Amino acid sequence: MTSFDLSREHEEFRQSVREFAEAEIAPYAAQWDREHHFPADVVQQMGKLGLFGLTAPEEYGGAGEDGDFTSLCVAIEEIGRVDQSMGITLEAAVGLGINPIQTYGTAEQKQRWLPDLVAGQTLAGFGLTEPGAGSDAGATKTRAELADGEWVVNGAKQFITNSGSDITSVVAVTARTGTRPGPDGDRPEISAILVPSGTPGFTAEKAYDKLGWHASDTHPLSFEDCRVPEAHLLGERGRGYAQFLATLDDGRVAIAALAVGCIQACLDLSLQYAGERQTFGGPIGRKQGVAFQIADLEVMLHAGRALTYRAAAMKDSMSEGQGASTKAFKQAAAVAKLYTTEAAVSATRIATQVFGGYGFMEEYPVARFYRDAKVLEIGEGTSEVQRMLIARGLGLPVE
Repeated sequence: MTSFDLSREHEEFRQSVREFAEAEIAPYAAQWDREHHFPADVVQQMGKLGLFGLTAPEEYGGAGEDGDFTSLCVAIEEIGRVDQSMGITLEAAVGLGINPIQTYGTAEQKQRWLPDLVAGQTLAGFGLTEPGAGSDAGATKTRAELADGEWVVNGAKQFITNSGSDITSVVAVTARTGTRPGPDGDRPEISAILVPSGTPGFTAEKAYDKLGWHASDTHPLSFEDCRVPEAHLLGERGRGYAQFLATLDDGRVAIAALAVGCIQACLDLSLQYAGERQTFGGPIGRKQGVAFQIADLEVMLHAGRALTYRAAAMKDSMSEGQGASTKAFKQAAAVAKLYTTEAAVSATRIATQVFGGYGFMEEYPVARFYRDAKVLEIGEGTSEVQRMLIARGLGLPVE
């Protein structure tokens, strides 16, 4: 069985990230949320701390053997504990931005994009979801055709994180590049193509007005006769969809870490408030109705953290060429993502209830966490998709 106890080095790293988050993010998170402000300067400070390079090779400025996937999850959890918007910015920047280029890119692509991405000086996005292709990503309608040594991209993407900020440098886009024969007739050939920011015909439309994650950069994207060199194909032609599905396995564990950070915040805030708020001659924390709810938060936290870091340890063991199988990791990732994200939504509801009327006021952070939590059950694979994957992993022929 894979060990998932955090090492002393991981706990020391956790403390350093926590100190940064509490000093540089926590005091400003509410203001960023109110103003829908994406703090690019703070993102770049996170880069200087090395948070974007935890899974990257040294040759591109990453931590190399000194870093691992577990460290990334620790960082996401601690950033997410004070601000879910900055937590998802880090998660998406590495999991959806750096990871596909690092895994599938050519030597030239890596050399061009990775150093600045790993340093946190720039960001990359990954354009998969479309108006008619979310969980059914195989229904992609965006097209890319080769003409005179260039890919000509036409189509639209939606809900794309880190795609239109002032420091976004490139977006990887899935597109139909042809058809291939299949058992039931021709099927679409889906490839991934790198489109640099500022390319004529590529537009990051107005940022969304979202329920939560107000300080996260999220845009719909449009492509109109957008031309990029043929060499901007990311990975093997026709393997774009498969590449992204593999990328999502890692992303699910990272989202689980973000959810754990949310649960930890709910527990911390509820404990503090239950000790300070006085009713009927004493703190509300001595009332069973409140104390039992906070006890439930503690259970959610321990269970979620155990599932998340077990999956992270499995990923690290696979990277080292030993330990868990790909199938076992996929199952563990889906289990962690499903449990922690649904638990995070429940945790924010409980924390808001502990705060009573004050929990409904935007001046208290539980309100922000309440709004931020819901999307955790949706992004990088909905709860329904996770249940489907888990059932299939058990051998059930679920559709």
